[in-house]
Amino acid sequence: MNVLCLLPASDYDPTEAATSWYALTQAGHQVRFTSPSSQPAHADLRLTHTGFGLFNSVFMTRNPDLELYRQMAASPDFQAPLAYADVNPGDFGALLIPGGHAAGMRSMLESSTAQAICSHFFTAGKHVAAVCHGVLLPTRSIDPATGRSVLHGRRTTALPASLELGAWAMTAAWLGRYYRTYPQTVQSEVTAALARPADFDAGPLFPVRDSAQNHRPGFIVRDGRYLSARWPGDCHKFAAAFVEMLAEAC
Repeated sequence: MNVLCLLPASDYDPTEAATSWYALTQAGHQVRFTSPSSQPAHADLRLTHTGFGLFNSVFMTRNPDLELYRQMAASPDFQAPLAYADVNPGDFGALLIPGGHAAGMRSMLESSTAQAICSHFFTAGKHVAAVCHGVLLPTRSIDPATGRSVLHGRRTTALPASLELGAWAMTAAWLGRYYRTYPQTVQSEVTAALARPADFDAGPLFPVRDSAQNHRPGFIVRDGRYLSARWPGDCHKFAAAFVEMLAEAC
């Protein structure tokens, strides 16, 4: 299947993109990338290079996932992304929306063109997988038939407020609002767009990172052909579930 990966100009989370890219390509799917202006969209440098000082072990990308990101960034499809305006959504059967929290994410989340692409996949009944802040894109994407978010009536997860505010509190003294993409938390905005507050599932209160060897700690929510996860620590389970979901359609 042809899968479209929507990326911002910069600042997405490398784990959230690369783990799914790797799983999809290993399963034989073709992954094409799109960015605002057809330039390669590189991940948040603080997660890949700059780091967090004493908090590196908590916040920085794990080495195995960083290696997957390097492989993805070196791939021909990554190096030649489509511009949002040049995407024909009809050419793709599935959509992947990674997240991230630094300021560059706004170039995707606030793009009306990206929102229109996202809306197509939902209204056409295609497969969509979104993680963390990436869930804000379908939250803001409107179904023209209802005038509501395409997530209205669906169950989802996304970055829980407890994780977002916790990371901000730990780093605000020197990183300011780095972990606060918007004044409103992701959980709050997503929940407001749903049919019922109970349709948002934040998962276990104390999340544990999964790995390529152990998917069990990961948390995902599947609603039909829509799959969501909370943070990089869910992404190995998320990637495997996305591959399984696409296999059902093949």
